[in-house]
Amino acid sequence: MSSLGKYLQTDDWKKEKHVPVIEVIGQPQKGETFALQLSIGKEVPHPHTTEHHIRYIKLFFQPEGEQFTVHLGSYHFEAHGESVEGPNEGSAKCEPKVATDITLEKPGTLLALSYCNIHGLWENAQEINFS
Repeated sequence: MSSLGKYLQTDDWKKEKHVPVIEVIGQPQKGETFALQLSIGKEVPHPHTTEHHIRYIKLFFQPEGEQFTVHLGSYHFEAHGESVEGPNEGSAKCEPKVATDITLEKPGTLLALSYCNIHGLWENAQEINFS
């Protein structure tokens, strides 16, 4: 049987434009809401064109000591410059960036997936510990 993990790509987001960047704002505390930013292309810009774009970022949490992963959010980017005038002639496009607030009751790992319509699935992870 095949596994999705076999097809996930990863790299350092500072040199690869497809890796989701997870930025925790401040120091998370148990049971307290904190801000989180997700983006693609923070250091190396990703093209946002009709032909080459990020379709979505998904965010998950793996609580320490638990078996199952929690799906926190799916963020879809629907406008890529399409138009009846032709590719990249549209009046709007989405930047693959999102801000959200989350509350965690346990330390663990935030996991992000991004999907490029040409280069497939990419992943990144960020450990979360409480002080």
